[in-house]
Amino acid sequence: MRRRYFFFDIDGTLTDPATGRIVPSAAKTLQQLQEAGHFVAAATGRAHYKAKAFADGAGITNMVCAGGGGLVVDGELVENIPLPLDQAKAFLDEAEKEGRGWLLMLDDSDCVWMKDYAFLEQAGLRKEPTTYLYEPSLDYRKLDKICKIYMHVHAGEKVPWLSMLGHLRLAPEYIVCQYDAKKDGIMRMLQRIGGRAEDVVVFGDDMNDLVMFDPVWTSIAMGNSCEELKMRADYVTAASWEDGIRKACQYYEWIPED
Repeated sequence: MRRRYFFFDIDGTLTDPATGRIVPSAAKTLQQLQEAGHFVAAATGRAHYKAKAFADGAGITNMVCAGGGGLVVDGELVENIPLPLDQAKAFLDEAEKEGRGWLLMLDDSDCVWMKDYAFLEQAGLRKEPTTYLYEPSLDYRKLDKICKIYMHVHAGEKVPWLSMLGHLRLAPEYIVCQYDAKKDGIMRMLQRIGGRAEDVVVFGDDMNDLVMFDPVWTSIAMGNSCEELKMRADYVTAASWEDGIRKACQYYEWIPED
């Protein structure tokens, strides 16, 4: 048997967006793939702390998480790369000049640090459970690690210096700067486990998955994917909630027909 190395995005790929839960047929498919001897991993932008509960519930013990910065092998977090420190500090310098509110994630938890209430006043609360830590003496220039930056930037604003760091928009009021290189994470995972790039299969649904859709391996877009991803995919399956994971794996004969 040719062993495959499967990497699944979580949100909108393994899950039904209406419930946020793994699609039952996808869970069954993951189990069958592993029983057949294939390598199965999540590939998500979620931080490790946030992805772990989902992975545990889905029976996934390997992950490329934190946008490719984090690697979990057999349930153990073996890498968790922060933002490039000098660039992150220069980015915050620019934000300070313009009076933009920001929050800093400094470790693998839901805690974010702030030196004032500017972010909350400008952007409101984050769109996910968060522990806010207020420290007026916080000086980002003295930090030795910054994992993520949340910054107030309205959708549609033209801010030239934002290109200093990769970022995603999670809400109209703010962006998040985080490690964003799922393909690099996959390649580092292959080096650790001795896998071959030509045996990789990736599944995704959104713009942040474009970075891992590579012609070297097989890329599968969900039916609910953005058009850009569908255009780059080797195969477009059904929507996640319409058993897209299972149908694709049966189409390629990685698991048997029901």
